[in-house]
Amino acid sequence: MGFAFEFPFSGADENVRVLFYSAVAFFVPFFLDGPQLLVGTIVNAMLVTCALDVRGNRVLPVIFLPSIAAVSRGLIFGPFTPFLAVMMPVIWIGNATLVFGIRRLVSRNVNAVSSVAVAACAKSIVLFAAAYALVATAALPALFLTAMGAVQLATAVMGGGVALFLRNALMRPRRNASG
Repeated sequence: MGFAFEFPFSGADENVRVLFYSAVAFFVPFFLDGPQLLVGTIVNAMLVTCALDVRGNRVLPVIFLPSIAAVSRGLIFGPFTPFLAVMMPVIWIGNATLVFGIRRLVSRNVNAVSSVAVAACAKSIVLFAAAYALVATAALPALFLTAMGAVQLATAVMGGGVALFLRNALMRPRRNASG
């Protein structure tokens, strides 16, 4: 089935990785009482890792779980959590834009760094445009403009950087052992 990436693992190994990525993507926003820059960077690192490491629609849990966890916990926005619930479908679309954008670009031989940068910009544009429209109609408070714009861009880029760094660091021993 010609994937754009080489998947040297068996299906069982991939299932374990998906379970791990999904657990991190859920439990970090649920349990970590940290700033959005930290939590978002970790979650975006899982999204980018899944984009490069997991086949097909197995990435869907990692796309959906972080915002479900954040709403469940009320972590990121505290009293603004009901407003975050309004944004959940848009956040899912933004996460999918990041994951599938990276996949599409890499499959067209765009290097991973450029793919992450372009997909991160696309994700933040999707989120900011929706937040802007909802703020303009008074459905959301204005604080969402920064949270769904500049902060999302920063966390997507930083998370992508972390994911690419770890991927290269972890793949290097495998490459050296094989050749």
